[in-house]
Amino acid sequence: MPEAPSTQVARPSASPRGQALLTLLPGALLVALGIGLFAGVLDAVDEQDDVWLVDQPVLEWLADNRVPWLTSIATGVTNTFGPTILPVLVAVGCGAWWAVSKRWRDPALLVAAMLLAVSVSTAIKALVGRPRPPEVSMSVPGVETSASFPSGHTIGAATLVLVLAYLVARSRRTWRATVVWAVVSVVVIVVVAATRLYLGYHFVTDVLAGACLAIAVLGVVVCVDRWPAQDRPPAAQR
Repeated sequence: MPEAPSTQVARPSASPRGQALLTLLPGALLVALGIGLFAGVLDAVDEQDDVWLVDQPVLEWLADNRVPWLTSIATGVTNTFGPTILPVLVAVGCGAWWAVSKRWRDPALLVAAMLLAVSVSTAIKALVGRPRPPEVSMSVPGVETSASFPSGHTIGAATLVLVLAYLVARSRRTWRATVVWAVVSVVVIVVVAATRLYLGYHFVTDVLAGACLAIAVLGVVVCVDRWPAQDRPPAAQR
């Protein structure tokens, strides 16, 4: 008895352009999220409402409750993630990473992300031009003179740990590695941001803006990393 003809209908596969868009979607969503959150913080600063309302109370409370031992720790942390030490650590770390792994792509992504973060932070500082908190609130008056918004320390630290977390999670592909790096990232971002507030060098909205921009930078890295494979160099060259 002859078999009945199959009624299964072949589903059309996604076009190359559609597949590329789906591949880039996670990174694009991160960029949109980071920019959207940053826009909300910037609007609060501009309109002097919402989260901006906690800027002065938090600054004054922390300035009134500093203790010497905690100030020393906060100063050490903020110096480590500052514009003098952090670039050296990133350069040395990425150089060692490349030397050990013999692959340049991941270290290059991290360096590029840090350069992008610095460029974005510098440009927005110049455009917004927000003054620093009053010198009387600073642990060392006059030590910080550049524009306050966004926090360069926060965007630098957040970009570093978020991009590292992504690269580790992507290469290890285990829940344990992902969770560990996610927790480490949150802790580092919170600690660095807290030191900037504690020492009186930034307002709450400054550090929030820095963290939001770091999310957008991470999204750019994800897009670059997930670019369609046919457009990448062979693995041996990475």
